[in-house]
Amino acid sequence: MTDAIGFVHRTVLLQEAVEALAIKSDGVYVDGTFGRGGHSRLILSKLGPAGRLIAFDKDPQAIAEAATLQDARFTIVHNGFTHLAQELTRLGVTAVDGVLLDLGISSPQIDDGARGFSFRFDAPLDMRMDTTRGMTAADWLATAPEQDIYRVIKEYGEERFAKQIARKIVAVRAERPITTTRQLAEIVAGCVRSREPGQDPATRSFQAIRIHVNQELEELSLVLPQAMQLLRAGGRMSVISFHSLEDRIVKRFMKDAANEDDMPSRLPIRAADLKKPPLKVIGKPIRPSEDEVKANPRARSAILRIAERTEGPL
Repeated sequence: MTDAIGFVHRTVLLQEAVEALAIKSDGVYVDGTFGRGGHSRLILSKLGPAGRLIAFDKDPQAIAEAATLQDARFTIVHNGFTHLAQELTRLGVTAVDGVLLDLGISSPQIDDGARGFSFRFDAPLDMRMDTTRGMTAADWLATAPEQDIYRVIKEYGEERFAKQIARKIVAVRAERPITTTRQLAEIVAGCVRSREPGQDPATRSFQAIRIHVNQELEELSLVLPQAMQLLRAGGRMSVISFHSLEDRIVKRFMKDAANEDDMPSRLPIRAADLKKPPLKVIGKPIRPSEDEVKANPRARSAILRIAERTEGPL
């Protein structure tokens, strides 16, 4: 698919993520990250006339793309998926049959230099997924304490040279504002003494600052319990992660929600009497095929996890 600005977008794990939802023709589904609509369009193709799809996105360009999707069964919400329960209540929806979350950043966001996500372009240092609200990366770097900058780059970017980068950012901003992607990339490059072959020195720092500016990990932690609570028994949760920290949150949440009561094994209690957990993990994690990675190298880090709502209490 080519978006309105001309960038090609390939939806990662398209068939696998939608098939994981086990779609019922009259079901109600949520696409928590519309993006350029690849998953949403496939979901709609599997729904009957009574089915319904509600999609969320923070990105105004994604909202513009969704406006071209003329389908009475489809509703787009310009908001982040952390507002899932609130927005569904507003729309009169109390339960759903499936929730799909495709996390991270989309190719059009990366490839549009003006968005400030990529060190490949010289552009304003923005990095917001929702350009209509919130603090830009430049704003944050201008005011954040050195320790906070270090923590973000170290934890979210897993960057070995985070301390040196944070110190240099604070030194440079005392002389001049850091307002462009090129400025930041050059600062980072001057601090990173070694890097994996083929990886730009700025990769980890840009990723870390983007995750922080958009509160991506915090929002993921907030949406997963909401999705579980909204799912009907038998409903599915299908989540694609692209970063080890994201996947860790998803894996831990699903595992914890699928654990039965932790009772001593020798107690005379029948399995039928144990409290049933609210989720059941479905299958093993799914990764893109070699063919998909060859066609779309950005898919290489993707991992899909699937869970199903049981009749167990929350």
